[in-house]
Amino acid sequence: MTTLHTKLWRDLTRLRAQVLTIAMVVAIGVSGFVGMFAVHESLKTSRDAFYRDNRLADVFASVKRAPIHLRERLAALDGVAEVRLDVLFDAQIDLPGVLPPVTGRFIALDLSHAHAGRQGLNALTLKQGRWPERANAQGALEALVSDRFAAARQLKPGDVVHAILNGRRERIHLVGTAATPEYVFASQGGAPDDSAFGIWWVDGLRLTEQFDMEGAFNQASLSLTGTVPEQAVLTQVDRLLAPYGSIGAVGRDDQLSAKIVSDELASLKVMGTVLPAIFLAVAMFILNVVLSRQVATQRSQIAALKALGYSDGAIAWHYIQLALVIAGLGVLAGLGLSELIGRGMLSLYDEVFRFNGLAYATSPWLVIGSTVIAALAAAAGTWTAIHAVVRLRPAQAMQPPTPPAYSTTLVERLGLSRFLSTGARMVVRQVERRPLRAVFTITGIALAVALQISGAFWLDAIAHIVDVQFRQVQQGDVLVSFRRPVPPTVVQNLQRLPGVIDAEPYRTEPVTVSLRGRSEDTALSGYRGNAQLLRLVDEQRGAVAMPPHGVVLSGLLARELGARVGDRVRIEFRLWNRRQVDVVVVDIVQSMFGKLLYMDLAAMNRLAGDGDGVAAAALQVDPAAMTAFWGAVKAAPTIASVFDKAGSLEAFAERTSKNMGVFSSILTLFAVAMAVGIIYNAARISLSERAWELASLRVLGMTRAEVSVLLLAELGAELLIALPLGALLGWGLASAMMALMASDAIDFPVVIEPSTYASAALIVLAAGVASALLVRRQIDRLDLVSVLKVRE
Repeated sequence: MTTLHTKLWRDLTRLRAQVLTIAMVVAIGVSGFVGMFAVHESLKTSRDAFYRDNRLADVFASVKRAPIHLRERLAALDGVAEVRLDVLFDAQIDLPGVLPPVTGRFIALDLSHAHAGRQGLNALTLKQGRWPERANAQGALEALVSDRFAAARQLKPGDVVHAILNGRRERIHLVGTAATPEYVFASQGGAPDDSAFGIWWVDGLRLTEQFDMEGAFNQASLSLTGTVPEQAVLTQVDRLLAPYGSIGAVGRDDQLSAKIVSDELASLKVMGTVLPAIFLAVAMFILNVVLSRQVATQRSQIAALKALGYSDGAIAWHYIQLALVIAGLGVLAGLGLSELIGRGMLSLYDEVFRFNGLAYATSPWLVIGSTVIAALAAAAGTWTAIHAVVRLRPAQAMQPPTPPAYSTTLVERLGLSRFLSTGARMVVRQVERRPLRAVFTITGIALAVALQISGAFWLDAIAHIVDVQFRQVQQGDVLVSFRRPVPPTVVQNLQRLPGVIDAEPYRTEPVTVSLRGRSEDTALSGYRGNAQLLRLVDEQRGAVAMPPHGVVLSGLLARELGARVGDRVRIEFRLWNRRQVDVVVVDIVQSMFGKLLYMDLAAMNRLAGDGDGVAAAALQVDPAAMTAFWGAVKAAPTIASVFDKAGSLEAFAERTSKNMGVFSSILTLFAVAMAVGIIYNAARISLSERAWELASLRVLGMTRAEVSVLLLAELGAELLIALPLGALLGWGLASAMMALMASDAIDFPVVIEPSTYASAALIVLAAGVASALLVRRQIDRLDLVSVLKVRE
């Protein structure tokens, strides 16, 4: 072992407390980077394998009803490799022991192909049980159900449920569970809800007979050759299916389930990039400060090493090695911690992403990348601390550093010092004479506060979403949709159901909206002008009255089209009469979800030209009569699907509180560790620099408590300055993360409650107090004689 290696070991031993705290900050950054990216890669690899093995289609198109002989024409389109045609319908399901009905999407399954393993595109993976068998017209309809729904509702092969299929109550015998890449996330158009919406695959012959769809289809899935641009294929498909009530073909990236999966992976990637970067930057700063002090106290040793023939490069490398050892300890601890974080997060995602296989794996590039990043950060933080000193000549380095030239502080020049005690003036002088270090310390503590806020604000954002969507927009208790449009008089029929206090019809139709060469496939919703149970709500203005004429655009759609109030947009109805009409934009509403349009229901019916039929209604129900109400709904053959607000809220709250709670707890622990690392090291460095001064004051008669206040008051002042700055940085970090995670269909506002700011500040403040108490013990143990033996 060389002399420098011996010195390196002794320095590490003497600085062990600071080494551990710095390594801890590095470890958190590395664990976040490696753990989150490993989860991202594991999910992405599993998703891609699931899509590939089960042959997820590249293009999806829904129609009202189209003849099956279009298969050949679709297959003949340029760029199309394979075609799959499906029949599917949503229907009520009556689960045993469950009071409210739930909605199921029934998909026709070709039993001969399924049994033979020739499913084609969007193939199923059998998870439990067996494939359905064909039954006679009087027998129970055998079915597979999506395994996510089965898990949420605790269904298993052998269970029996009932469904209303095209007005007839059918007995459904569950024989197995399955997964498909087409419905990794099953949703009726909004947020996924595994307990309220499930996918059911049944005998295709029975289903097509039940819904009078023999020789027809209402969904087409296509795989592409890759030789023709996707948009060109979408245009061809739309042109071919337009006469049959097409609502617009979409590519895989815009297919609802695939888009939700992609958005989740993108969010995870952002989290794995932004947060670890903060920790590594803080670790670099702490290393710089610690090693600056270490180098300053070892000027004579550096001079002796130079005199003995050690080169500047060798000495610089020695201190860089010190930093690299600290970073290496952090990397090793971080890699171990990343396994815990990664596997824990993956276990949560395993309940969400029902891929065929989900295995955690850390790729070599993540280990190498994190090691290189941590090493570069350590070296950069060290070099700025040592490059000036190692260039000194031995004789010059033997001398103590030139004392700083003290002058009056800004507070003294302003004449404010008379209002401060002696101790307070000492604190002010200390901060003003080392402003850069104070700024770095304040910034580091503020980042710890910001990190805590960035982990906790998600719960505030979710609470805001729930309040707006479930309490302001949807003030009713239940939404029902019908198999086909019904006359407005259905409202009177709904009001006769047990417990119904009020009922309001509404209508939603697929449309294409165009303006100045831009177009968007979207949906137009028609509400009654005085609607209360399902309303239009603006983020700033609150509830907006539906104007009797013209159209209202969501902010996202207006931004996409470049539309302003007063513009005339062209609306093409995609179903029924397929009319094209020009309508004036009378308002733009800032809403969180979707690029949508809204109109008065009567005005919409006039423009559509297809009568006054409605396909959905919002209901307000007496809570005391819910049992009788649900019984009546289950017996109503015209109701195809039901949305129960209370049940969906409960499921949503349970899911988000679990996932966001874990995530927030991890970030809280990380923020505490970061605060301790910064505050403890800042206090230890200040103690080492001012030990002679503090010892002198002790000899002059000051008590330990008074001396401690002089040292820790500086840290307390920095901490108090950092807290409001951290609140501001927390808002900025939350805004930046939301901007990075934003999509073209979601516009979440950044909502942070005062309690979130307060809890973040208190947590970091508590970490600061704990760190200060640790340093206070060092002050009490000062050996006055040895400290005062300084070299003149």
